[in-house]
Amino acid sequence: MFCIFFGSLFANTALIYIQDNVGWTLGYGLPTVGIIISFLIFISGTPFYRHQKPVGSPITKMTSVIVATARKWKVPLPSDPKELHELDSEEYARNGKFRIDSTPDLRFLNKAAVKTGPTDPWMLCSVTQVEETKQMLRMIPILIATLVPSAMIAQVNTLFVRQGTTLDRHMGNFKIPPASLGAFMTISMLISVILYDRCFIPVIQKWTKIPRGITLIQRMGIGLVLHIIITVIASLTERHRLSVAREHGVVEKRGQLPLTIFILLPQFVLMGTADAFLEVTKLEFFYDQAPESMKTRNSYYPSSVGIGHFLSSFLLSTVSKVTRKHGHQGWILNNLNKSHPDYYYAFFAVLSLLNFIFFVVVIKFYVYKSEVSDSMRVLTEELQLKRLKLSHQEELRNTKADLGRKQDVCTLADYNIQKADAFLDVSKLEFFYYQALERHELSRYFLFEYESGDRELSQQFPSDGF
Repeated sequence: MFCIFFGSLFANTALIYIQDNVGWTLGYGLPTVGIIISFLIFISGTPFYRHQKPVGSPITKMTSVIVATARKWKVPLPSDPKELHELDSEEYARNGKFRIDSTPDLRFLNKAAVKTGPTDPWMLCSVTQVEETKQMLRMIPILIATLVPSAMIAQVNTLFVRQGTTLDRHMGNFKIPPASLGAFMTISMLISVILYDRCFIPVIQKWTKIPRGITLIQRMGIGLVLHIIITVIASLTERHRLSVAREHGVVEKRGQLPLTIFILLPQFVLMGTADAFLEVTKLEFFYDQAPESMKTRNSYYPSSVGIGHFLSSFLLSTVSKVTRKHGHQGWILNNLNKSHPDYYYAFFAVLSLLNFIFFVVVIKFYVYKSEVSDSMRVLTEELQLKRLKLSHQEELRNTKADLGRKQDVCTLADYNIQKADAFLDVSKLEFFYYQALERHELSRYFLFEYESGDRELSQQFPSDGF
């Protein structure tokens, strides 16, 4: 994300200045050279990539579950989920996947795993495949709730910039390109991300006891609230700009207003802060909540951004056409001083408020998959504590063994068996730890093994001594 931010910062400052003051030939030539260099670096790193075997498209898997459910719609579900079709754990282990148990939500999809005879993949799916489809479908309402903010972000490079062209852009002898205000949005996002990670999370962790400070959904909610505030500020700012245009008689002339371009700064800065909460969290949420086998092929985040931009174009053109009917002047015209972007931003404020209400309703029904955050730090601390505990209890065990070796050989043999089992559990824990360290992620299976190992150790070495 930081590479994207810095690339955007360069494009909104140096590149725009070159295009406006030097020429478009150099302005387009520099990105072309940069893309060529990036492509060569990308190709040169191919031998060092970690290639994964093709496992099929997630869309195909989800579609097969939906088709199988529809084809067996009238088939009754068994009362025992164990009667549903599922593959052996060994087969999942060989393919580097993890088995998922059946859940009661979206229960009608379990019909795809009901055994009726045919084993065609479009007729019979495994329980794990059904549960993966459920996890992806659960996120669709959240995805819908992110479309309106994505449409609002598209205004940064359209209406926000057009507003800047009508204002005084001079800062001393330097003339600010209107599109360069986007740099303040990028800088605001970078600063907000750093402050959130270094200042906000350590403080809020002490209250919530959550490694992330607050949950991903709470962070997204804060971003949505900020988007409502942005649209209100944008509407009020545009209302003031239009009043200045009327006072100075430049409504029809399309002239420049005696008003500094920096009055647009608050909406750009707040947009960057909102993106730090919403856009960064969207990427993290859709990856974190996706099934293990679909994390790297999850397209929900780019879909949110892409559909949001299409929605922005649709809303802008529709509002422009509808408001010009029956002889009305219209909200969006070529002459921005004669238009009413303030009404359009007010419309977006209402739309953002309704979208936030929709989001609040949706999250009440969302079945949250447990987050895996700050996993390496948390696990390292837990592993160190477990080793210290084991070392201390091992010393007590050795003392007990020395005292009882001559008295009861059978007890000593039983102790050795328990000690071997305990070291086996810790070795297994360390194996999964370093496996997670290599992959930079923790799976549900890992967490299960970790918690199970902790319970087994506590049973083998009780803390109350002998």
